[in-house]
Amino acid sequence: MQRIHNATQLTASNADDLAELYAYPSALDAPWVRANFVSSIDGAATSGDLSAGLGTPADKTVFMLLRDLADVVLVGAGTARAENYGGAKTDADRRRALHAKGLGGHGDGTPPPIAVVTASASLDPQCRLFTDTTVAPLIITTATAPAESKQRLVDAGADVVEAGGVAVTPRALLAALAERGLFRVLCEGGPHLFGELLEADAVDELCHTTAPLLVGGAARRISLSAHEFRRPMELRHTLVDDDGTILTRWARR
Repeated sequence: MQRIHNATQLTASNADDLAELYAYPSALDAPWVRANFVSSIDGAATSGDLSAGLGTPADKTVFMLLRDLADVVLVGAGTARAENYGGAKTDADRRRALHAKGLGGHGDGTPPPIAVVTASASLDPQCRLFTDTTVAPLIITTATAPAESKQRLVDAGADVVEAGGVAVTPRALLAALAERGLFRVLCEGGPHLFGELLEADAVDELCHTTAPLLVGGAARRISLSAHEFRRPMELRHTLVDDDGTILTRWARR
């Protein structure tokens, strides 16, 4: 038995320390996919059908930092609807500072766009994705999605891109992001999108929060896929908050 050598008390970490811990690799020339999820001690990915029901102050701190670091926030349409997504609210000064240090962020401080994956392009143009944002959302859909649905989203201000015939494939999805120079990818769900990316071996790292809760019920896991797979991962760091929240970062081995 040995003590975990890389466990750190979150409350003793300042903003610069955290940014260094969660920095993206430098000089990326292809998308680096980071997923961020929270679950309960007993493995529930939601409480009251929402991931927000598991949130803690420590989880919120890292959630906001990861958005400040990212070039794009990637999410499935079901999660965008359920969690009532709007545009990413980030700290412009911190994004500029992170960019200057080569850790992530953006040179002019603008927020990362929200990229929504929807094979059918079935999103409400009046939802917060379009009405509560300063950056146009990126809607990643298919060639077979109804043309009128895609046009409604374009008219609402979205950048609509086709990344597949009848389904959005992980390879085409990441290629669409790369074409726009969006290499620091932050996937926030949901379980089906995360599972598809995992099954395609397209996930580079997972930032996972264990909330100090037991939930029970029949809540979903953080990933769902058609087939079982095994992806060996390496623990990069562990953060522990005073309330028992545990935040880990895992990277592909």
